[in-house]
Amino acid sequence: MNIAIIGATGYSGAELLRFLRNHPHVRRCYLYSSSQEGIHLSESFAHVGEIEDAVLQKIDVEQIANKCEAVFFATPPGVSSTLAPAFIDQGVKVIDLSGDFRLKDGAVYETWYKRQAASDHYLQQAVYGLTEWNKPNIQEARLLSNPGCYPTATLLGLAPLVREQLIEENSIIVDAKSGVSGAGRKASLNTHFSEVNENVKIYKVNSHQHIPEIEQMLQTWNERIQPITFSAHLIPMTRGIMATIYAKAKQPLSVDMLVDLYKTSYEDSIFVRIRKPGQFPSTKEVYGSNYCDIGVAYDERTGRITVVSVIDNLVKGAAGQAIQNFNVMMGWNEESGLTYMPIYP
Repeated sequence: MNIAIIGATGYSGAELLRFLRNHPHVRRCYLYSSSQEGIHLSESFAHVGEIEDAVLQKIDVEQIANKCEAVFFATPPGVSSTLAPAFIDQGVKVIDLSGDFRLKDGAVYETWYKRQAASDHYLQQAVYGLTEWNKPNIQEARLLSNPGCYPTATLLGLAPLVREQLIEENSIIVDAKSGVSGAGRKASLNTHFSEVNENVKIYKVNSHQHIPEIEQMLQTWNERIQPITFSAHLIPMTRGIMATIYAKAKQPLSVDMLVDLYKTSYEDSIFVRIRKPGQFPSTKEVYGSNYCDIGVAYDERTGRITVVSVIDNLVKGAAGQAIQNFNVMMGWNEESGLTYMPIYP
């Protein structure tokens, strides 16, 4: 199969290429850019020189649709909502890594993203690609909306508790931290080395655009879930997300019960690994991989559950999960092209 990557000069686009060029069912990756068309990829990413040094092409829907059977959008918000419908209408499968199709209510999107929403016709077609929990719908998808990085870590960490209705619906607090690559490749004051180095800072307090995405999915599992408290922090490292999640248990539990629940919930999920009681993951342990590692604890004194969920924001939080969804959409082995151990140290 030939595939297209639109937005190949961003970090997620580069990660898509890194995995897809070795994918057993991908013949060729065509690379497209609206900002750097006509140049060799190595002029933007020197590390690909003499390995995959394709020329970045102009985005032409007709041309792409004629030679590619699937298109990955690794673009900023507002791009795929304009371009994706034309591909869908021509029978090309679309996997969108931006947030343009994640929220079913266009008015909610416009409130949180501060831009015009996609057509409701396509919003309702889009399938939310939290792979471990939505496979039947993903298998039938023509337009796949890949989850955000923070929602991926948070939702995988919360799913067993929310689905089993084990926690108070108004008690969820998420304290999340991300490496700088989550802000994208474009330079800004907030990601300048001297601003980030030896520094930790909170941002978008009570206003992060991933909040409604998380709440939308939680409420499909339990409609009584109330608005959550979510805080995002930027930390001085390149990759990784750690979501530390707190929720009040409805009744006394034990850590052994929780670990058993999580192991049962994810026993068929190759990319989710559950730690033993008393053990917790770190971001370095999933670096460069499509794994989500989870540790859980229960405080008998407060009746509060703590869940620690870690991912690589560029892989399980973006490109890796997109390929995992691509595999499910095409009926292939879910692991195809993704069986890489984390890079350590």
